[in-house]
Amino acid sequence: MSIQKIQTEARKFALQNAILFNGKANEKAVTGKVIAALKKDGITPTEIIPVITKVVTQVNSMSIHDQIMELTSLAPELLQREKKERDFSLPPLPFAEKGKVITRFPPEPNGYLHIGHAKAAIIDYEYARMYDGKFILRFDDTNPENAHLDFYDAQKEDLHWLGVEWDTEYHTSDHLEMHYKLAEQLIKQRDAYLCKCTSEMIRAGRFNGKACDCREDRTGEEALDLWNDMLANPEVGGIFRLHGEMESDNTAMRDPTLFRVIEAKHPLTGDKYHVWPTYDFAGAVEDSISGVTHPFRTKEYELRDAVYFRILSLLNLRIPHLMEFSRLSIEGMPVSKRKIKPLIEQGLVTGFDDVRLPTLRGLKRRGIVPEAIKQFVLQQGFSKVESVVNFSLVESVNRKYLDSKVKRYYFVPDPVQLSVEDAPKKTVKLSLHPDGTMGERTIHTSSTFFIPKEDAQKMKIGDILRLKGLYNVKIVKTGDTLTGAFAGDELIPETFKIQWTTNDYIPLKIIVPGFIFKDEAYNPDSLHELQGYVEKAILGIPFGEIVQFERVGFVRLEKQKNDLVGIFAHK
Repeated sequence: MSIQKIQTEARKFALQNAILFNGKANEKAVTGKVIAALKKDGITPTEIIPVITKVVTQVNSMSIHDQIMELTSLAPELLQREKKERDFSLPPLPFAEKGKVITRFPPEPNGYLHIGHAKAAIIDYEYARMYDGKFILRFDDTNPENAHLDFYDAQKEDLHWLGVEWDTEYHTSDHLEMHYKLAEQLIKQRDAYLCKCTSEMIRAGRFNGKACDCREDRTGEEALDLWNDMLANPEVGGIFRLHGEMESDNTAMRDPTLFRVIEAKHPLTGDKYHVWPTYDFAGAVEDSISGVTHPFRTKEYELRDAVYFRILSLLNLRIPHLMEFSRLSIEGMPVSKRKIKPLIEQGLVTGFDDVRLPTLRGLKRRGIVPEAIKQFVLQQGFSKVESVVNFSLVESVNRKYLDSKVKRYYFVPDPVQLSVEDAPKKTVKLSLHPDGTMGERTIHTSSTFFIPKEDAQKMKIGDILRLKGLYNVKIVKTGDTLTGAFAGDELIPETFKIQWTTNDYIPLKIIVPGFIFKDEAYNPDSLHELQGYVEKAILGIPFGEIVQFERVGFVRLEKQKNDLVGIFAHK
């Protein structure tokens, strides 16, 4: 009686485990469940263990469809998988009130957004939504040498793709006249001065903690005259500096520059202005006047917090609750424009959407979906601790998202021909997903197949393999091509299962990206190609869609010069 009870329990849990893991139950996992379930009946592990192996082998020989059908009949409640979701929500904000939180994302329009920007944008956006607040998109375009018109729209497109939507949008350059008035206020208060020293002299003074003569000589009315002259004529030159603390241990406070002359044409204002605020001044002022309550920036700016607060205090402006978090660093990837731009300028990558880059456009082409990026960012948490993460963490989140949502097909890398003697001609319908919800594709077979070279090289005469979803083949001849004999339809336990195509295939190149940096240097072997055959049903897939090639990985399909090309995302 106990044997029958063990078999029934083992069957239920083996079917459940197999369905959860692509048709293959894990013997140890099933054993643990059965022992726990039968402990109350006094049945010992010694009685249970010998039964498990046979049951698991039988269940693993079934198709997923048959496994689901049997478990539906035997124990339908086990089809409902209880998921214990980890809580990746952001921690509460200090001094935050519902409906009154205002955050901002302030990109400089000098390139496409990357995953580091995504972290900042997502945190800003999520906090605004968490508190029913307001989220501002502010383009910090106060360096006309770097700002480019195309990037304003490009960055908005990147944010839309990421699922980040804003309530208000503006440019720092819209407020330049107001910035000038605030600068004049600092001059009149004798809290700022015009410096005419050379860059070498300024650098030496800051290094040695020594103020230059300009600090005392060019203040008050004289400084105001010089300021007005500088606004009127770019040739007047000089820089506008804060009266800081030249002997401070914090070098950021050693009379930082607040305005400088840049004669480059601005993409929005043209030649109207040539005196531009630095990040220290513009960032602090804009956060205050726009009503931002909780501005976030990366930890690298932490030393400049003192400058931020000093400026707002001297101008008697509202002081927000400034917060820092760690930069996002990914091993082998350049997560900064400073590192990405030289790669593009030197022609080492194809552009900002190169699939080896962590730009949002590169990640999109690679098949990383925005939902996965958001989940990855939230998993990293809100911390000041600097760390370098592996890209496999992004892949892991992306894999979980895609697994239940994309169709599956057969792709054969480095194909080798397999001829099957006495092969029955068949018309088979293969499911596009194990859960059966995505339909089927129909394939007509004869005696000619192609299988992966890596698998073909392992075959010996007498070996039996199974063409996935079709039938068994016994190898009768090896070499550059293989010859086999039809060995029946019934699934043989532990048979080696291989994906395949018929001679009605489509040649396909898959681009496989690797790490663009190795030991901090450019890796010339960071891009590979995988050539192979894919089943013809793939022609029904729209460009840009992601599919899973069984036993290969997730691949995004795109069109290049009229050819279908795959971009490998990950296993």
